[in-house]
Amino acid sequence: MNAKVSKGFAGVGVVALCALWAGQARGQAPEVKEKPALYTYVADWNIPREKWADMEKSYASTQKLMDKAIADGAIVGYGSDVTLVHQADGVTHDDWWSAMSMAGVLNVLDQLEKSADSASSVLTTATSHSDSIYVSRYYHWLPGSVKNGYTYEAYYRLKPGAPEDAVETLSKGLVAPLLEKLVADGTLREYEVDTEAVHTEAPGTFIIVYLATNAEGLDKVNAALDEAIKSDPLGGVAFTSMVDLSAHHDNLDRSNATYK
Repeated sequence: MNAKVSKGFAGVGVVALCALWAGQARGQAPEVKEKPALYTYVADWNIPREKWADMEKSYASTQKLMDKAIADGAIVGYGSDVTLVHQADGVTHDDWWSAMSMAGVLNVLDQLEKSADSASSVLTTATSHSDSIYVSRYYHWLPGSVKNGYTYEAYYRLKPGAPEDAVETLSKGLVAPLLEKLVADGTLREYEVDTEAVHTEAPGTFIIVYLATNAEGLDKVNAALDEAIKSDPLGGVAFTSMVDLSAHHDNLDRSNATYK
């Protein structure tokens, strides 16, 4: 996952999206089962514009280490992202890796910190930096690499009175069935529904993330959403009853990623 997680759906209004998911809750899509925990470590950076080319070059220095970690089974994916829709003093770049255990992501972090290449001078130019560790139990990826793909992240926050299993309920019955279909037909290469494994955001935050190989994939997602919404225009209750839409925001990135 890229960690930036989330990922509202591009070009589709939140109300319309809620209608779609609520329609699925009424039985239009099969339930997706919970998977073993997937952990993702994300390092976010705000790099001065004049150093962006240097930042891109710096990713190559860690590729050998990451490829070995995948080959050894220590991690199941890694990548980097460049923000496309910028915010004042916001993140410009990130790098991430995923493993099937907390130990997996932390052991790779330890290797990076000990390696000479990890002390890239471009990182010392960052005007801000933060790290996050996410966990997901609803996800799917296709093996292989993506070059210059697009990652969309939609961030949401549960309402104070939402059930304790709200993210599970929304993921299993509403979000994951739609995204599984889009992975199966090749529109998406990866998706995940993330919550924080180490909490640095407000409680109840969750992120919907998906990766398309090209920009046309984003349009295909929008078309699939539009079609599904037309078939069931009266939904909305299931999602809006649990989610505080006033706290919603999105990220859009250009992404390189490799999955086992």
